[in-house]
Amino acid sequence: MTRRRSASLWTTTACAATLLMALTGCGSQNSPAAQPSSPSASPAASASATPSATASQPAPSASASASASTDTNAANPTPSASSAPNTVDTAAGKTYRMNKAYNIVPIDKTKSPDKVVLLTFDDGPKEEATLKPLLDALDKHHAKAIFFVNGYRIKAHPELLKEIDARGQIIGNHSYDHIMLGKEKEPKIRDQIERVQSQVKELTGKTPEFFRPPFASSNDAVRNVSKENGLLFMTWSNGSLDWDLGKKVTNKPQAVIDNVMKQLHPGANILMHELPWTGEALDSLLTQLEAKGYSFVDPNTIEVNVK
Repeated sequence: MTRRRSASLWTTTACAATLLMALTGCGSQNSPAAQPSSPSASPAASASATPSATASQPAPSASASASASTDTNAANPTPSASSAPNTVDTAAGKTYRMNKAYNIVPIDKTKSPDKVVLLTFDDGPKEEATLKPLLDALDKHHAKAIFFVNGYRIKAHPELLKEIDARGQIIGNHSYDHIMLGKEKEPKIRDQIERVQSQVKELTGKTPEFFRPPFASSNDAVRNVSKENGLLFMTWSNGSLDWDLGKKVTNKPQAVIDNVMKQLHPGANILMHELPWTGEALDSLLTQLEAKGYSFVDPNTIEVNVK
């Protein structure tokens, strides 16, 4: 009897000891201090991991996360969307943007050449005799340009506006009456810009995306109204002076070429006009630009982000 009681007591004690050891073992396995670091985690993976919120630090709000993301992007040597004057939508085929000096620069220099020029022509459409030589030269060189047009000229020659569009060129807004917009108030500025937007849309089915103020005359209202209408505001960075050659210049086509070539630089935004001597000069000018290794930016590839 005594032996049976001793055996039973020994069995109970052994079970209790086993249970205590099991409980102690589970606690050790759950303790972070008892867990060795994972040998499979590489230094790069550890550096890139985002720290999670601890029990004493609540997770950041959505606005705080956005702010943190912006700060991170600002420190990144790669230009962020907020740091670029005009951000890129690569899905839309935009490969160039305009900088603050109105030059046209590649968004990614590894994918697009920087030795390019933008061709622009102001103050049309005037007459077939002055427009056709420009269009023919552009066709010959497979070049695209922006034709900054005036509303009162569109009213006089709607067929010429349609011809510009039919030849695959791009139409820009140059105000209705070609006045000094920088001296005007917002209501008149809005009328001058938006009337041209409506004219071009009605005649071609396309709304202009580029705006150049006559005489480069501007103010805050001009910029705001153009922005509201989705227009990229620009002046120029290379002036041909074709509008100001005067009677003393005997060879005006050559003067146009000389003026452009003297100011030539990568990304040059070249200002020209629908004038007889510019039409005579254009074929030779484009040939000389190509000989120097320049190509012509298609305005359709320029990012227009004015929101």
